[in-house]
Amino acid sequence: MKNLKSLGSWFFAVFFFYAGLMHFVQEESFTAIVPPFIPFPKLIVWTTGLMELVFAILLILPRYRKLAGFLLAPFLLAVLPANIHMAMNNIPFGEMSATPTTLWLRVALQFPLILSILWVTGNISRSFISN
Repeated sequence: MKNLKSLGSWFFAVFFFYAGLMHFVQEESFTAIVPPFIPFPKLIVWTTGLMELVFAILLILPRYRKLAGFLLAPFLLAVLPANIHMAMNNIPFGEMSATPTTLWLRVALQFPLILSILWVTGNISRSFISN
């Protein structure tokens, strides 16, 4: 089980490192999905990108994995409005277009993603997920 959690942490570290980097490489695409009620969209994109890079580093350091999961759960809830805004308005992401179903699936997958991260980082047990 420990190896699976370690592998999961590395998987999420790569995922968040790539996503964080993309906030700077494809800044316009990320800015487009920031809901209009949130001020300073470019600053929000830069900040969330930097946070994802930090989370990636924390995930690969066993000493800080639990902290990474503890911080990632509310972070993923905080960015949920961007995913909902994207789905409600059928906003394409850069050159990639997605169907409304795909965009709403992305919203729904935030919750299993959060649970998976909490599990691999040791913040919740598997029995919590099973029940």
